[in-house]
Amino acid sequence: MTEGSAINDAELMSQTAAGDDSAFEVLVERYQGIVYGTCYRMLGSYHAEAQDVAQMVFVRVYKAAGSYRPAAQYKTWLMTITRNCVFTHLKKMKRMHEKRVYPVVDEETDQEVDYLDDSITTATENLQEKELMQVLQRAIEQLPEQQRMALILRQYEQMDYEQIARTLKTSVASVKSLIFRARDTLRSAVKAHKKN
Repeated sequence: MTEGSAINDAELMSQTAAGDDSAFEVLVERYQGIVYGTCYRMLGSYHAEAQDVAQMVFVRVYKAAGSYRPAAQYKTWLMTITRNCVFTHLKKMKRMHEKRVYPVVDEETDQEVDYLDDSITTATENLQEKELMQVLQRAIEQLPEQQRMALILRQYEQMDYEQIARTLKTSVASVKSLIFRARDTLRSAVKAHKKN
């Protein structure tokens, strides 16, 4: 195989289908961050679960290599598989009626609140800010699944509205509405917290 960075994703999938495992390794290295990050945020910051679901995503990608057709951008196709794996896992967790206590977001490792207003992104390391981070984390985790996924793909993965629409199998207008409602919910959670 030639230099991985010079080969496009469709060609890497073609090589994977032909049995070239090193081509698949290049794809995993190229996209493991976005897949794991999306799983991590969707699953309430549970590292082990996020790893398991991310691994499931790449297993499905590997198995689908022979049938992959580059009709859409590879990243969109991959995020659709990620979405399906995450939603399947979430449904399984709901069926198990597992109660969870969500962890506090560690400000040193995860200060990702950049989609809110500037007064929130200028965080200080005091008790009020830690409480606010907890409020935001809980609010994000309580968003309906489609809203949460749309917000994560837009804010953290910088996907455009059309890519998100293809990933979520909906319209661009619906994606914009999902993101608007998600941000509105988060703003309301912050306002309610500030009033207390």
